[in-house]
Amino acid sequence: DEGWQVYGSVQGKCVCSIMTPAHGVCGGDPRHARLQLISDQLLNVSQHMEILSQRTTQDLEQLRDSEMLLETLERRLNTAQEELHSLSSKSLQELRGSVSQCRPLRVLVGRLRADVGQLEALKEEMQKLNESLSVLQEHFTLHHYQQLQQREFILQRHLHSCSSQLGCGQLTGISAPLTIRSSGSRFGSWMMDSLIDSIDNRVWVMDGYFKGRRLVEYQSLGDFATGQNFIVHHLPHPWAGTGHVVYNGSLYYNKHHSNVLVRYDLASGGVLQQRPLAQAGFNNTFPYSWGGSSDIDLMADETGLWAVYSSIGCGGNMLLSQLHPDSLEVLRSWDTGFPKRSAGEAFLICGSLYVTNSHLAGAKVHFTFHTASASYEYTDIAFHNQYSHISMLDYNPRVRALYTWNNGHQVLYDITLLHFIRTRRADSTV
Repeated sequence: DEGWQVYGSVQGKCVCSIMTPAHGVCGGDPRHARLQLISDQLLNVSQHMEILSQRTTQDLEQLRDSEMLLETLERRLNTAQEELHSLSSKSLQELRGSVSQCRPLRVLVGRLRADVGQLEALKEEMQKLNESLSVLQEHFTLHHYQQLQQREFILQRHLHSCSSQLGCGQLTGISAPLTIRSSGSRFGSWMMDSLIDSIDNRVWVMDGYFKGRRLVEYQSLGDFATGQNFIVHHLPHPWAGTGHVVYNGSLYYNKHHSNVLVRYDLASGGVLQQRPLAQAGFNNTFPYSWGGSSDIDLMADETGLWAVYSSIGCGGNMLLSQLHPDSLEVLRSWDTGFPKRSAGEAFLICGSLYVTNSHLAGAKVHFTFHTASASYEYTDIAFHNQYSHISMLDYNPRVRALYTWNNGHQVLYDITLLHFIRTRRADSTV
């Protein structure tokens, strides 16, 4: 009913793709069509007003120049009138020259008269638009607004249910960037709780990568976007890097000048656990390509809490370890075989680690390690690095989006996942 479509069959397997409506859920509402028409008319009026404004500015400048010519002409005419008997051919020639210089004023006056007429027409059109909006306002009551809110709530619930049923998938695309805010220094981290079942909509910000202690809490994404309604917390231990994560009500971060992981309770403001990540390099021993003490990168996906790091024992390759969220103990680990210093950033989706080839412009996802099969593949998934210096790139499984800190800008990317869902028949994949 909403215009959603499911289609496709590839290589003997059913591949279901959901396509959103082309014109949004309000496209069938006649009020939407009326509003669209009014919007187009307003745009047309706005464009005409802009043209008139530019032309009027030019005409006023020309009038100012002509004012001096008229004053000169008036003086010469007065002089000629007083000394009519002594007018020479030279004086007459000068008067003719002054008169000819004033001739463009006729064109200017005619254009101004036409503009006045056009302004009157635009005024009438604006009055009609105002009346149309008043009619729409009468018909679009609070009840209609509440109906739309309820409709949105139902759609969001269906979307969440569908997302839960889809389960995990493989990354196939990254959207254009959406800049939420431009704030802070060149490096930093911003997060929301990554636990899928969490209802916590707060945004957490940690600006900088070196010995920071200031954790800023915003009540919502909207508050963060406007820089309002925030609380500042001071962490008991300074952090290193930008590889922090908020998971199930706790902030996990790397303690400065060490390989110690800290679990900080956001509710009580106390440290719940500290534990060294055995053999992990720190203090720019094995950072990402951009440096910044990014030796240890904590992250969360649909399956839990993880750490990406390296050590001398593995020759500088990226190690991926799943952590116990309470004790911070390493549950299992993989050597991805990819040199950590060659990676721009990394993020985890459904147990697969995706690695970018750079933190600069032109970056793309070009290496993937799958924990389910302990195998890797080279990929070519491009994305637009709008501000040319990414110092934080994390996936949030709750909203299925990538969070980035890009040269002092906080940016979101939507992602496209290819889902394979096992059906009742063991040999079928959807």
